[in-house]
Amino acid sequence: MSTDVDARPPATVDVHSARSWLFVPGDRGDRFAKAAASGADVVVCDLEDAVAADAKASARAGVTRWLDKGGVACVRINAHGTPFYDADVSALSGIPGLRAVMLPKAEDPRALAELGDALGPDTAVVALVETALGLHRAYDLASANRVARLAFGSIDFALDVGAEEAPTPMLFARSSLVVASRAAGIAAPVDGVTVALDDPSVVAADAATAAGLGFGGKLCIHPRQVSAVNAAFSPSEEEVRRARRILDSVTDGGAGRLDGQMVDRPVVERARLVLRRAGLEPVPDDPRRS
Repeated sequence: MSTDVDARPPATVDVHSARSWLFVPGDRGDRFAKAAASGADVVVCDLEDAVAADAKASARAGVTRWLDKGGVACVRINAHGTPFYDADVSALSGIPGLRAVMLPKAEDPRALAELGDALGPDTAVVALVETALGLHRAYDLASANRVARLAFGSIDFALDVGAEEAPTPMLFARSSLVVASRAAGIAAPVDGVTVALDDPSVVAADAATAAGLGFGGKLCIHPRQVSAVNAAFSPSEEEVRRARRILDSVTDGGAGRLDGQMVDRPVVERARLVLRRAGLEPVPDDPRRS
């Protein structure tokens, strides 16, 4: 099993602002370095769906070995209540290189809080919402101890509720996760995967829709999807220029006029948000998470 980490992402990766989350099967150690070199903000080593039951232990050992030797990643563990959960948590607790743990089928805020306590303060928790009950409890999940993001498991969710796995039927669920995240004072959620692998325009369109709904990133299942996702969740040069012009147009009272249109406080705040997403303005502390 390869443990080449020369092309790993920087150890300072911030899961709170990450845009692209690239899954790699946990039993394919030969792909870890390639995923790390893909340009994805976060590599997600998958111990759940991508790994057969009889390969769970060896995959877990391979992932922890990579993280222990310099790899940097999030790990999707097996769901709470499965025979593999406790072993996953025990193996990963305190391991170098672990930036976050993604819990699938998240439904119980208490289980998330316990997971956060077990992992320690240096590891974030991502709650993957894949069921009707998980969506119903989205605010409580987002408010659980050390939960940094919600993520949407759109394919499993569609199966659970008997809906089509398409943008329109999923609109209510996706918007609900955005609202729950904002209400709980955590970072914008991560949208589900796009199954199209060979047509970047499909991924780009789906990511653009998610960004328009208020998501802050997207799960990826192939390196070819990463660049389109990063672009969708990054302000364009034109958006940055306009944001600067908006801020330059305001008076001391916080209002102004630009191109024949009124500039008031919400417009100004949106311009600041664009600059923050471009890394050009500091992110303010949210008192709800202090």
